[in-house]
Amino acid sequence: MKTFIQRFGHNILGALHGFDRIRFRGTRRFLANVVGMMNFLWHRQVLLKDFKAFAGNITAEVRRVAEEVAVQQGRPVEYLHNSVMDKEAWARGVAQRDGIRQGLIGVLKVVECCWSYEVGPNRTTKQLELRGKPSRCLHYYHYFMDREVGLAYVRLQTWFPFTVHVGMNGREWLARQMDQIGLGYRRRDNCFTWVKDWARAQELMDEQLRTDWPGLLNRLLDQANPALAIVDPHPMPYYWSMDEGEWASDLAFRAPSALGGTGTASVSPRVVAF
Repeated sequence: MKTFIQRFGHNILGALHGFDRIRFRGTRRFLANVVGMMNFLWHRQVLLKDFKAFAGNITAEVRRVAEEVAVQQGRPVEYLHNSVMDKEAWARGVAQRDGIRQGLIGVLKVVECCWSYEVGPNRTTKQLELRGKPSRCLHYYHYFMDREVGLAYVRLQTWFPFTVHVGMNGREWLARQMDQIGLGYRRRDNCFTWVKDWARAQELMDEQLRTDWPGLLNRLLDQANPALAIVDPHPMPYYWSMDEGEWASDLAFRAPSALGGTGTASVSPRVVAF
Protein backbone atom coordinates (compact mmCIF):
# COMPACT_ATOMS: atom_id res chain seq x y z
CA MET A 1 0.00 0.00 0.00
CA LYS A 2 2.77 2.48 0.88
CA THR A 3 4.54 1.76 -2.41
CA PHE A 4 1.28 2.20 -4.31
CA ILE A 5 0.59 5.57 -2.67
CA GLN A 6 4.17 6.75 -3.26
CA ARG A 7 3.84 5.91 -6.95
CA PHE A 8 0.52 7.63 -7.51
CA GLY A 9 0.48 10.11 -4.60
CA HIS A 10 0.49 13.26 -6.76
CA ASN A 11 -2.74 12.08 -8.43
CA ILE A 12 -4.58 11.09 -5.24
CA LEU A 13 -7.30 13.45 -4.04
CA GLY A 14 -7.88 11.67 -0.75
CA ALA A 15 -7.66 8.38 1.10
CA LEU A 16 -9.63 6.53 3.76
CA HIS A 17 -8.27 3.67 5.84
CA GLY A 18 -10.48 1.66 8.18
CA PHE A 19 -12.99 -1.09 8.72
CA ASP A 20 -14.89 -2.54 5.80
CA ARG A 21 -17.13 -5.55 6.52
CA ILE A 22 -16.71 -6.94 10.04
CA ARG A 23 -18.45 -9.76 11.90
CA PHE A 24 -18.37 -10.46 15.62
CA ARG A 25 -19.03 -13.75 17.37
CA GLY A 26 -20.86 -13.81 20.69
CA THR A 27 -20.42 -16.87 22.92
CA ARG A 28 -21.73 -17.82 26.31
CA ARG A 29 -18.49 -19.51 27.21
CA PHE A 30 -19.96 -21.41 30.14
CA LEU A 31 -22.33 -23.17 27.73
CA ALA A 32 -19.87 -23.59 24.86
CA ASN A 33 -18.04 -26.65 26.21
CA VAL A 34 -19.25 -30.02 27.45
CA VAL A 35 -18.03 -29.59 31.05
CA GLY A 36 -19.72 -26.22 31.40
CA MET A 37 -22.90 -27.48 29.80
CA MET A 38 -23.02 -30.48 32.14
CA ASN A 39 -22.64 -28.13 35.12
CA PHE A 40 -25.44 -25.99 33.74
CA LEU A 41 -27.76 -29.00 33.40
CA TRP A 42 -26.90 -30.09 36.94
CA HIS A 43 -27.74 -26.57 38.19
CA ARG A 44 -31.07 -26.71 36.35
CA GLN A 45 -31.69 -30.27 37.58
CA VAL A 46 -32.07 -31.66 34.05
CA LEU A 47 -31.30 -35.33 33.48
CA LEU A 48 -29.52 -36.26 30.26
CA LYS A 49 -32.49 -38.37 29.20
CA ASP A 50 -34.59 -35.18 29.37
CA PHE A 51 -32.08 -32.94 27.60
CA LYS A 52 -33.77 -32.99 24.18
CA ALA A 53 -37.15 -31.97 25.60
CA PHE A 54 -35.59 -29.33 27.86
CA ALA A 55 -33.56 -27.81 25.02
CA GLY A 56 -36.51 -28.02 22.63
CA ASN A 57 -38.73 -26.00 24.98
CA ILE A 58 -36.15 -23.23 25.26
CA THR A 59 -35.59 -23.24 21.50
CA ALA A 60 -39.33 -22.93 20.88
CA GLU A 61 -39.53 -19.86 23.13
CA VAL A 62 -36.48 -18.23 21.56
CA ARG A 63 -37.97 -18.80 18.09
CA ARG A 64 -41.36 -17.45 19.17
CA VAL A 65 -39.88 -14.22 20.48
CA ALA A 66 -37.54 -13.86 17.48
CA GLU A 67 -40.55 -13.71 15.18
CA GLU A 68 -42.73 -11.77 17.61
CA VAL A 69 -40.21 -8.91 17.56
CA ALA A 70 -40.84 -8.55 13.83
CA VAL A 71 -44.60 -9.14 13.89
CA GLN A 72 -45.17 -6.48 16.55
CA GLN A 73 -43.36 -3.94 14.37
CA GLY A 74 -45.10 -5.02 11.18
CA ARG A 75 -41.90 -6.21 9.59
CA PRO A 76 -41.60 -9.28 7.31
CA VAL A 77 -40.40 -12.72 8.41
CA GLU A 78 -39.30 -14.96 5.54
CA TYR A 79 -38.00 -18.53 5.43
CA LEU A 80 -35.13 -19.24 3.04
CA HIS A 81 -34.85 -22.62 1.36
CA ASN A 82 -31.38 -21.68 0.08
CA SER A 83 -28.83 -20.29 2.56
CA VAL A 84 -26.61 -18.84 -0.21
CA MET A 85 -29.13 -16.13 -1.06
CA ASP A 86 -27.71 -12.57 -0.89
CA LYS A 87 -29.27 -11.62 2.43
CA GLU A 88 -27.84 -8.11 2.47
CA ALA A 89 -29.34 -7.37 -0.94
CA TRP A 90 -32.71 -8.57 0.38
CA ALA A 91 -32.43 -6.28 3.41
CA ARG A 92 -31.48 -3.25 1.34
CA GLY A 93 -34.31 -3.93 -1.07
CA VAL A 94 -36.90 -4.20 1.71
CA ALA A 95 -35.55 -1.06 3.41
CA GLN A 96 -35.77 0.91 0.16
CA ARG A 97 -39.23 -0.47 -0.67
CA ASP A 98 -40.68 0.36 2.75
CA GLY A 99 -38.71 3.55 3.41
CA ILE A 100 -36.93 2.17 6.49
CA ARG A 101 -34.29 4.66 7.61
CA GLN A 102 -34.05 3.44 11.18
CA GLY A 103 -35.17 0.33 13.07
CA LEU A 104 -35.89 -3.28 12.17
CA ILE A 105 -36.00 -4.04 8.45
CA GLY A 106 -37.05 -7.67 8.60
CA VAL A 107 -36.13 -11.20 9.66
CA LEU A 108 -34.83 -14.12 7.61
CA LYS A 109 -34.79 -17.67 8.94
CA VAL A 110 -32.71 -20.43 7.42
CA VAL A 111 -31.20 -23.79 8.38
CA GLU A 112 -27.40 -23.51 8.49
CA CYS A 113 -24.39 -25.25 9.99
CA CYS A 114 -23.60 -24.77 13.66
CA TRP A 115 -21.85 -26.39 16.62
CA SER A 116 -24.22 -27.89 19.15
CA TYR A 117 -24.96 -30.81 21.49
CA GLU A 118 -26.61 -34.18 21.41
CA VAL A 119 -27.14 -36.91 24.00
CA GLY A 120 -26.37 -40.53 23.13
CA PRO A 121 -25.16 -43.80 24.68
CA ASN A 122 -21.54 -44.43 25.49
CA ARG A 123 -20.79 -47.99 24.38
CA THR A 124 -17.99 -48.37 26.92
CA THR A 125 -19.72 -47.05 30.05
CA LYS A 126 -23.22 -48.12 28.95
CA GLN A 127 -24.48 -44.71 30.06
CA LEU A 128 -25.83 -41.62 28.35
CA GLU A 129 -23.36 -38.85 27.61
CA LEU A 130 -23.48 -35.31 26.28
CA ARG A 131 -21.49 -34.68 23.09
CA GLY A 132 -20.57 -31.50 21.30
CA LYS A 133 -20.41 -31.78 17.52
CA PRO A 134 -21.01 -30.00 14.20
CA SER A 135 -24.69 -29.92 13.39
CA ARG A 136 -27.38 -27.94 11.57
CA CYS A 137 -30.21 -25.92 13.04
CA LEU A 138 -32.47 -22.95 12.33
CA HIS A 139 -30.89 -19.51 12.47
CA TYR A 140 -32.55 -16.10 12.50
CA TYR A 141 -31.08 -13.06 10.77
CA HIS A 142 -32.47 -9.80 12.15
CA TYR A 143 -31.57 -6.92 9.83
CA PHE A 144 -31.57 -3.39 11.24
CA MET A 145 -31.01 0.09 9.94
CA ASP A 146 -29.26 1.15 13.11
CA ARG A 147 -29.07 4.76 14.23
CA GLU A 148 -25.32 4.46 14.86
CA VAL A 149 -23.80 1.99 12.40
CA GLY A 150 -26.37 1.86 9.58
CA LEU A 151 -27.19 -1.53 8.07
CA ALA A 152 -26.37 -4.35 10.51
CA TYR A 153 -27.58 -7.85 11.27
CA VAL A 154 -27.81 -10.22 14.22
CA ARG A 155 -27.58 -13.94 13.42
CA LEU A 156 -28.97 -16.13 16.20
CA GLN A 157 -28.46 -19.89 16.52
CA THR A 158 -31.69 -21.33 17.96
CA TRP A 159 -30.18 -24.37 19.72
CA PHE A 160 -27.66 -24.69 22.53
CA PRO A 161 -25.24 -22.98 23.06
CA PHE A 162 -27.14 -20.15 21.27
CA THR A 163 -24.08 -18.65 19.58
CA VAL A 164 -24.72 -15.31 17.89
CA HIS A 165 -23.00 -13.27 15.18
CA VAL A 166 -23.32 -9.55 14.59
CA GLY A 167 -22.30 -8.09 11.24
CA MET A 168 -21.83 -4.49 10.15
CA ASN A 169 -19.91 -2.39 7.65
CA GLY A 170 -17.36 0.29 8.55
CA ARG A 171 -18.12 2.28 5.39
CA GLU A 172 -21.86 2.16 6.07
CA TRP A 173 -21.06 3.34 9.58
CA LEU A 174 -18.89 6.19 8.25
CA ALA A 175 -21.73 7.35 6.00
CA ARG A 176 -23.94 7.63 9.12
CA GLN A 177 -21.23 9.58 10.92
CA MET A 178 -20.85 12.03 8.03
CA ASP A 179 -24.60 12.44 7.70
CA GLN A 180 -24.82 13.38 11.37
CA ILE A 181 -22.31 16.22 11.05
CA GLY A 182 -23.38 17.29 7.56
CA LEU A 183 -20.15 16.33 5.81
CA GLY A 184 -20.75 15.99 2.08
CA TYR A 185 -19.70 12.88 0.15
CA ARG A 186 -20.45 10.73 -2.87
CA ARG A 187 -20.69 6.98 -2.47
CA ARG A 188 -20.48 4.17 -5.00
CA ASP A 189 -21.49 0.81 -3.58
CA ASN A 190 -19.15 0.31 -0.62
CA CYS A 191 -16.56 3.00 -1.26
CA PHE A 192 -16.44 6.81 -1.42
CA THR A 193 -15.48 8.51 -4.67
CA TRP A 194 -15.50 12.02 -3.17
CA VAL A 195 -15.55 13.51 0.32
CA LYS A 196 -15.66 17.23 1.05
CA ASP A 197 -13.08 16.89 3.84
CA TRP A 198 -11.01 13.69 3.63
CA ALA A 199 -9.07 14.41 6.82
CA ARG A 200 -12.26 14.86 8.85
CA ALA A 201 -13.70 11.66 7.39
CA GLN A 202 -10.56 9.78 8.46
CA GLU A 203 -10.97 11.17 11.98
CA LEU A 204 -14.48 9.74 12.02
CA MET A 205 -13.20 6.34 10.90
CA ASP A 206 -10.57 6.44 13.64
CA GLU A 207 -13.34 7.07 16.17
CA GLN A 208 -14.76 3.65 15.30
CA LEU A 209 -11.66 2.06 16.84
CA ARG A 210 -12.56 3.59 20.21
CA THR A 211 -16.08 2.13 20.26
CA ASP A 212 -17.56 0.49 23.35
CA TRP A 213 -17.89 -2.79 21.46
CA PRO A 214 -19.65 -4.84 24.16
CA GLY A 215 -22.15 -2.03 24.67
CA LEU A 216 -22.87 -1.72 20.93
CA LEU A 217 -23.09 -5.47 20.29
CA ASN A 218 -25.24 -6.20 23.33
CA ARG A 219 -27.61 -3.40 22.35
CA LEU A 220 -28.11 -4.89 18.89
CA LEU A 221 -28.56 -8.37 20.37
CA ASP A 222 -31.17 -7.17 22.88
CA GLN A 223 -33.18 -5.62 20.05
CA ALA A 224 -33.14 -8.89 18.14
CA ASN A 225 -34.16 -11.26 20.89
CA PRO A 226 -34.80 -10.29 24.52
CA ALA A 227 -35.90 -13.90 25.20
CA LEU A 228 -32.30 -15.12 25.45
CA ALA A 229 -32.51 -14.47 29.20
CA ILE A 230 -34.73 -17.55 29.53
CA VAL A 231 -31.77 -19.76 28.64
CA ASP A 232 -30.32 -19.05 32.06
CA PRO A 233 -32.13 -17.12 34.83
CA HIS A 234 -28.74 -15.73 35.90
CA PRO A 235 -26.95 -15.50 32.56
CA MET A 236 -23.30 -14.77 32.05
CA PRO A 237 -22.77 -12.02 29.47
CA TYR A 238 -21.79 -12.93 25.95
CA TYR A 239 -18.07 -13.00 25.26
CA TRP A 240 -17.39 -11.09 22.04
CA SER A 241 -14.59 -11.65 19.58
CA MET A 242 -14.02 -10.60 15.97
CA ASP A 243 -14.93 -13.59 13.82
CA GLU A 244 -14.08 -11.96 10.47
CA GLY A 245 -12.68 -8.54 9.68
CA GLU A 246 -11.67 -6.50 6.64
CA TRP A 247 -9.46 -3.44 6.74
CA ALA A 248 -9.70 -1.45 3.51
CA SER A 249 -8.20 1.62 1.89
CA ASP A 250 -10.17 3.85 -0.48
CA LEU A 251 -8.03 5.99 -2.77
CA ALA A 252 -9.76 8.67 -4.83
CA PHE A 253 -7.92 9.78 -7.97
CA ARG A 254 -8.25 12.94 -10.03
CA ALA A 255 -9.05 10.96 -13.18
CA PRO A 256 -9.22 7.32 -14.35
CA SER A 257 -6.23 7.91 -16.62
CA ALA A 258 -4.03 8.46 -13.55
CA LEU A 259 -3.87 4.69 -13.12
CA GLY A 260 -2.38 3.85 -16.46
CA GLY A 261 -3.75 6.03 -19.20
CA THR A 262 -6.30 3.56 -20.54
CA GLY A 263 -9.28 5.48 -19.24
CA THR A 264 -10.84 2.27 -17.98
CA ALA A 265 -9.63 2.21 -14.36
CA SER A 266 -11.97 3.06 -11.52
CA VAL A 267 -11.70 6.55 -10.08
CA SER A 268 -11.78 5.02 -6.60
CA PRO A 269 -9.75 1.77 -6.54
CA ARG A 270 -9.74 -0.26 -3.35
CA VAL A 271 -7.16 -2.38 -1.65
CA VAL A 272 -8.46 -4.73 1.03
CA ALA A 273 -6.28 -6.40 3.65
CA PHE A 274 -7.43 -9.30 5.84
